[in-house]
Amino acid sequence: MLLKTFGWSFAITVLGLALAGVLWGWQGLAIVGILSVLEISLSFDNAVINAGILRKMNAFWQKIFLTVGILVAVFGMRLVFPVVVVAITAKLGPIEAVSLAINDKARYQELVTSAHPAIAAFGGIFLLMIFLDFIFEERDYKWLSWIEKPMAKMGKLDMLSVMIALVVLLVTSMTVATAAAHGAGDKSATVLLAGVAGLLTYLVVGGISGYFEDKLEEEEEEGDEPAAAPAKKGTGAAVGLAGKAAFFMFLYLEVIDASFSFDGVIGAFAITNDIFMMALGLGIGAMYIRSLTVFLVRKGTLDDYVYLEHGAHYAIGALAIILLLTIEYEIHEVITGLVGIVLIALSFGSSVARNRREAKSGESSGETTEVASGV
Repeated sequence: MLLKTFGWSFAITVLGLALAGVLWGWQGLAIVGILSVLEISLSFDNAVINAGILRKMNAFWQKIFLTVGILVAVFGMRLVFPVVVVAITAKLGPIEAVSLAINDKARYQELVTSAHPAIAAFGGIFLLMIFLDFIFEERDYKWLSWIEKPMAKMGKLDMLSVMIALVVLLVTSMTVATAAAHGAGDKSATVLLAGVAGLLTYLVVGGISGYFEDKLEEEEEEGDEPAAAPAKKGTGAAVGLAGKAAFFMFLYLEVIDASFSFDGVIGAFAITNDIFMMALGLGIGAMYIRSLTVFLVRKGTLDDYVYLEHGAHYAIGALAIILLLTIEYEIHEVITGLVGIVLIALSFGSSVARNRREAKSGESSGETTEVASGV
């Protein structure tokens, strides 16, 4: 099971590190290895979130996620995305942007870094919406009940998460405006527009995927009723709806992955400004996140450890706030990675403790039944 799921990740790691050693020597090999670890540590919570969505898909779409999805993640977000950002920011053509990334790495790094406020605003608001919609939803299991119970009651208000996200965005954009006083240029309009774009992206992609998912569930419920249409016809409709739902969920997953990768791409510049080293190192890390996602789905980990999703969503909320803060303040990537890992570790520990309590409770009720039967 482990080798089957992580086999490609292991193979890509060996080939990637070998390629790094041949092209850039021991120093390049070390840099690629560090970038891989950086990506895994920053995106571990991403795997848990992805698993919660991916388990709703069939085996075909899980394979698409591992094949087409990884191409988008590695080449799209880790290689093409920074170049596109530079091209848009500096108003350059695609060929000029690629040439700049290869021949003038210092200038390329400067342009990507200058685009950070817009990138952080887009990703920060998108991730914040994921967290808010989770925390405001009524759930069967509650990890931090003293927070989640009142939040679930508040969540009955329509569009509350959107209103909070807009307030956070407005406060962030007004705070960033103070940078103009230090000669850094007023980025408030850029942050505001990018944040609104992140919010709209979440509402559109998430809304469409949710619509088709709800339609699929309705069709399945109708198909179980005695008065439903013939099974063959109902099955065909369900499969068609599942395909649409899975497609938009896939898009939703890719946008989530993109939002998670922003901090990794920006943080990688603290280690190297070589675009190819960056793509190779972050790409290897992205492979492990993909494989870990599928592993969690196939092992049913989220069903066995019910608070893991809670911890991952709290980590998303923390990452969203950190991304927005990095518009004005510098926060080390180690802090970002540790926050996510600690929250997931705590939620895993709480899940283990809950499972032990459930097991003991089951044993106690079993012994009571045996005694009663004996009497």
